[in-house]
Amino acid sequence: MRERRINPVGRAATANVPRITLGGLRLAVLDLEQTANFMIDLVFPQRRTDRPLYLTSANGEVLARCSTEPMTDRLFRAADLINADGQPLVTVSRFKSSTPLPERVATTDLFHVVARKAQAAGLTFYMFGADETENAAAVANVRSRYPDLKIIGRSHGYLRGDALRAKVDEIDALAPDYLWVALGVPYEQAFVEEYAARLSHVGVIKTSGGLFNFLSGGRARAPQWMQGVGLEWAWRVWLEPRRLFWRYLTTNPRALYLLFNKSRPSVTDRTGD
Repeated sequence: MRERRINPVGRAATANVPRITLGGLRLAVLDLEQTANFMIDLVFPQRRTDRPLYLTSANGEVLARCSTEPMTDRLFRAADLINADGQPLVTVSRFKSSTPLPERVATTDLFHVVARKAQAAGLTFYMFGADETENAAAVANVRSRYPDLKIIGRSHGYLRGDALRAKVDEIDALAPDYLWVALGVPYEQAFVEEYAARLSHVGVIKTSGGLFNFLSGGRARAPQWMQGVGLEWAWRVWLEPRRLFWRYLTTNPRALYLLFNKSRPSVTDRTGD
């Protein structure tokens, strides 16, 4: 097991990332490449803190849920870094801030950039979440695409009670540099809140939503033009209307209201309001 260094630099690094407030949450003003470099810098050549750094992502649905669900709001505000995984957030930031978000940082894209860099640096992944079939297929595809990437463990996310606690302890003993947790909002954020203290040998926890479904090939991304104009949600509704139609019907209007009324133009650090 890699010896974990107690060092405040990791936390200071997250505090120094510029942020703007959009829809009530402070989001990192970083592009895809900068975010990946930031994640690499947190663990290479050495770990930077005595606990895992917690990175998550927000889109319009998350903004809406944080405004109406106090627990979800608390879980997101506990993150060390929040990326904007929604093109509408990027678009509105161009009107609301003199330092807008440079681009959407979708976890599905970020994973591949970090994987390439981690492969080159000899850093390690653990992939936790989705069901057994999706998890196994996702890991197999990633190993095929990045043959030199060190994936030191994997597990589906359908664990509870003692089985889950045992799995958490197993992950900690393996001490991955990156733990990708794909359980969906807000379950993956709640996982971090409950178990981060037992994962002190993990470098970075990145919540990942439906990432493994895309990596497995079980779900297709929207066409690039739909992603570019902020309509990936419509693509998802078209694929899964019974599950997603009502969700987006209720969250999209609220998200737009929040983006235009709960945003601030100035850049702040992590401790700013």
